Amino acid sequence: MEIGVDTFVETTPDVQTGETISHAQRLREVVEEIVLADQVGLDVFGVGEHHRKEFGDSATAVILAAAASMTKRIRLTSSVTVLSAADPVRLFQQFATLDGISNGRAEIIAGRGSMVDAFPLFGYDLKDYDELFEEKLELLLKLRDSEKVTWRGGHRPAFTNLGVYPRPVQNQLPVWLGSGGNPDSAIRAGVLGLPLVLAIIGGSSLNFAPLVPLYKKAAERAGHDVSKLKIAVHSLGFVADSTTLAVEKYFPPTQASFNYFGKERGWGQYTRAQFDAARSLEGALYVGDSETVANKIIHMRKHLGFTRFFLHLPVGTMPHEDVMRAIELLGTEVAPRVREEVAKWEASNEAKA
Repeated sequence: MEIGVDTFVETTPDVQTGETISHAQRLREVVEEIVLADQVGLDVFGVGEHHRKEFGDSATAVILAAAASMTKRIRLTSSVTVLSAADPVRLFQQFATLDGISNGRAEIIAGRGSMVDAFPLFGYDLKDYDELFEEKLELLLKLRDSEKVTWRGGHRPAFTNLGVYPRPVQNQLPVWLGSGGNPDSAIRAGVLGLPLVLAIIGGSSLNFAPLVPLYKKAAERAGHDVSKLKIAVHSLGFVADSTTLAVEKYFPPTQASFNYFGKERGWGQYTRAQFDAARSLEGALYVGDSETVANKIIHMRKHLGFTRFFLHLPVGTMPHEDVMRAIELLGTEVAPRVREEVAKWEASNEAKA
């Protein structure tokens, strides 16, 4: 059972001061957060990808590489790479380079992204949304599996028997498939035998449970070893020294962020009642003290069977010291409790079997 953090390097206005942190400062803070996550024993750190002023994560591999030489064991991943608008060759080269710098700790989570800012920036048409993703995923996996590749597709110049370098330290650079809950995404991941990441950011987490058997059944039919499949969950949350303090610190920036981006999507105003409902045992927010957050992860692990959990923090802009404390608590208190209880539960199930 792996526990980690991911971030979008948000630079939205601070709800307390009204000031907006610079991209440069937030980037430096994120590197410090990755280093701390490694020091407190977390397993993985992910950085997203956006291409607009409210985020500083447009060059994901560069951010992760900045932390790679200052960390020892934590895995470093995109979360997610907007593959539809990326060049798979350059993407593979960047993460193979990261893999070398980190001595084999790089991963890619490939997805479509929840925002479409990359499409006009890199000259892609949204009408090709599905075709772009499928074609580029196919090429990325070819690059991962073979040193020399021949390729012809509809959205990139063809090439014949060319090598792509550097090669990663790992025999096979891990490529996960990100899904926001679309059954077709889960089935695609299963057919390809790729590990699956479920982004659960709203509603009941149990609504995602039917995706797991779909994923496994598709993998089994495709001839993959189902016992080796990995499933991760990405959800929003925050850990503090008490649940009252966590709510007090986390609700204002979360509400501000949801309302800010919700205007673009036609959402209503985000209320405290919605926030409190999402903090329930089966809701999508993991907010509270260490025991509360750990118990919720354990509960959902038993229902969804995930092998990795990402706590996304912060949402909106929060003081750096609060984020650092949340990472410290996640690594030193939440993760050990989760690993211990999950190990006991799995051992009990094996004994019954």
